[in-house]
Amino acid sequence: MASDQSDKSVVQTPLAVTDQLGRRVVVPFPPRRIVSLVPSQTELLFDLGLGQQVVGVTKFCIHPPEARQQAAVIGGTKNFDFAKIAACQPDLIIGNKEENYQEGIEQLAAQCPVWLSDVANLPGALRMIKQIGLITGRAPAADTMAAAVAERFEALSAAAPEPVAYLIWRKPYMAAAAGTFIDDLLARAGFTNVFGALGRYPEIAPEQLASAAPQRILLSSEPYPFKEKHMAELQAICPSARIQLVDGELFSWYGSRLLHSAAYLSQLRQP
Repeated sequence: MASDQSDKSVVQTPLAVTDQLGRRVVVPFPPRRIVSLVPSQTELLFDLGLGQQVVGVTKFCIHPPEARQQAAVIGGTKNFDFAKIAACQPDLIIGNKEENYQEGIEQLAAQCPVWLSDVANLPGALRMIKQIGLITGRAPAADTMAAAVAERFEALSAAAPEPVAYLIWRKPYMAAAAGTFIDDLLARAGFTNVFGALGRYPEIAPEQLASAAPQRILLSSEPYPFKEKHMAELQAICPSARIQLVDGELFSWYGSRLLHSAAYLSQLRQP
């Protein structure tokens, strides 16, 4: 478990900020003890050089590997262990509207400053990176990172639109549709989401998938861990479609992992 190795001689002052939900949050600046409730944001904190300040993470915070070794594991993203979080004595909790749950966040916010992200597209992710840098005293590094991510996505070459379906779940099938971060990245890669007229994460019946006639079906590694053994059942539904397993982290982790996403999407678009 992490110990508080931050410099206690640094005087903290109240910093009033507005998070991505428009909530006014007053955080002690710079924060010394941070609990992160979102895997992609945990990785971001470490990549900004804040590993020693991260004292609590979720069981899904697998990057970097040492995150769950040096910090307390406080449950999942939707089932917090409030006693473990309290034991971390955080002065800042960082979460996300979609990945966490409102009641739990409200309970935590009654005891500690909670800053929430709300990311549905690349611009929102870039703002999140810069804002987390601002509230943690890592603004220069965060601004540099955000600029690098933006530059790499801007360099993505234009490609002829290709109709795709991106599946995130099985039994029932569920797809990433309009209003999701995944849908935004698909569009930036030159894909056309065949379920783009639907909202968020709809259930998709096999006959609905067949009728949509995607040229390519992308099977995500998360949250459902699609494997090669699942490809045949999709091929039977859409015989002419190209079925591929894809790295879900590079499509949906909206922190520092985005530094690698543009190159991955470019490679994915190759014939």
